Amino acid sequence: MPRWSVSRRTLLIVIGLAALAVVVAALVVPRANVARPPIDVQLLALNDFHGNLEPPSGSSGKIDEVDAGGAEYLATQLRLLAEQVQRPDTITVAAGDLIGASPLLSAAFHDEPAIEALGLAGLDLASVGNHEFDEGSDELLRIQNGGCHPQDGCADPARPYAGADFQYLSANAFVTATGEPLLPPYAIREVQGVRIGFIGMTLEGTPDIVTQSGIEGLAFRDEVETANRYAAELQEQGVQAIVVLLHEGGTQAGGGGINDCTNLTGPAVDIVGGFSDAIDVVVSGHTHQAYNCVLDGRVVTSASSFGRLVTDIDMRIDPSSGDVVEARARNVVVGRDVAPDAAQKDLIGHYRALLGPVAAEEVGETSAPITREAAPSGETPLGNLIADAQLAATDDEQGAVAAFMNPGGVRADLDAGPVTYEEAFTVQPFGNYITTLDLTGAQLDCLLEQQFVTERVLQPSATVRYVVRQAGTPGTGADPCAGTKVDGITIGGAPVDPAATYRITMNSFIAGGGDGFSVATQGANDFVGGADVDALTAYLGANRPVGPPATDRITLG
Repeated sequence: MPRWSVSRRTLLIVIGLAALAVVVAALVVPRANVARPPIDVQLLALNDFHGNLEPPSGSSGKIDEVDAGGAEYLATQLRLLAEQVQRPDTITVAAGDLIGASPLLSAAFHDEPAIEALGLAGLDLASVGNHEFDEGSDELLRIQNGGCHPQDGCADPARPYAGADFQYLSANAFVTATGEPLLPPYAIREVQGVRIGFIGMTLEGTPDIVTQSGIEGLAFRDEVETANRYAAELQEQGVQAIVVLLHEGGTQAGGGGINDCTNLTGPAVDIVGGFSDAIDVVVSGHTHQAYNCVLDGRVVTSASSFGRLVTDIDMRIDPSSGDVVEARARNVVVGRDVAPDAAQKDLIGHYRALLGPVAAEEVGETSAPITREAAPSGETPLGNLIADAQLAATDDEQGAVAAFMNPGGVRADLDAGPVTYEEAFTVQPFGNYITTLDLTGAQLDCLLEQQFVTERVLQPSATVRYVVRQAGTPGTGADPCAGTKVDGITIGGAPVDPAATYRITMNSFIAGGGDGFSVATQGANDFVGGADVDALTAYLGANRPVGPPATDRITLG
């Protein structure tokens, strides 16, 4: 073989290898210096739906002076917001109280209709609120997993309840017997190769505001400590984008709009301030307020209540680190000027037919609207009316001389004109029973002093009068009787004797220490009567037309 041919072959090989190296360098080196573009993720959020399948009535049906709410319109608004981004990476979440304290259409079927409606609307994940425990933890697990109600059976035997299409999360509600969370503490969702963690938080104070039987066997741990613990656990799994679904909230100062954050106060402010830097976004609830905040460098939102708002949150995530590099939010009104969703319309019609004619039965009449608008004393016309109704139901049979109603148990206003059973039920949807018990005058005084510890004003019947001394000193949680705010209590015009015994009526929730009124549990000779809504309907029927009571039973001195 000629010498030149070997040299030429060798030369060609060398040249080829060199060219290949250039190509490889061109392919590899620049790619190492080009960062992947950020990934955009849309979260759609709501809170405190409370089974409002149909548009809420009266003032509860408006937000920003716009008629809002209703599952038919909520589902459409969620779809329209998702379509705006034109990506298949929208995650729909909620911050608790989706059920409980619901209107009759949902409550009559143990809130199965509300859960079905939210599943149809595309809800993916939700934290557990305090009202999810209204019927107890076993019932909450049934709501999650499906099956017919153990006492009432299937609402529709032809279509047994299949459970929620979304996952409930509760990181800080623990089963005391096992030390394990009642439900999964968090969930991970992957979008375009990045993973996002969602931690569900129930407010630590749940035992103070629900019926004790509803949380028997459970313990509720600190929100900050628990959220930070699970955020660290998520980071150990390589999840850097973390969202907390927090059923606790705050309140803006007067004048703040749905997308403002005007001097926000409340428990959520301190809770968010204690969260670790690993937590990027907080969807909150519980206070039924609307706000759009940035607190401690993270977005914190709330979408009011009853499905009247949806929060549209846009997160931008660095695919290299997996962390959120930008987040912004806006609250959007769920107006009724969009096409109603057909599937929701069919669902509502189905349960409306199952409910039958009882909903439309006329039970009374009002001469003017009777509302929950509070006077400076904290009294409301509707709260006072309910106290009067409960006293009327127990004065003859049980010898009751006074009655008190918790303001949180009054859930809707009454419009002027005929009142249907459904409207009365919507005002008092909890299914509490009227309880009459003995309290001494000293215990009654202490119960009223406890209002300034719990920060909830009991609504008194017309037989009660007393003065609140604004310069007085409130008691403490350990000793509410040490307070000096309440003075001059009279019942039926006669001063209350600390040593005498009085028959006092209240609902079973307060009697069991609900809303923090532990003094009520000291009562003796308890008698549990009929349902509170039955007392209301009887009173409306016997006194038609009923006008709004004056709010003059508590005097500020």
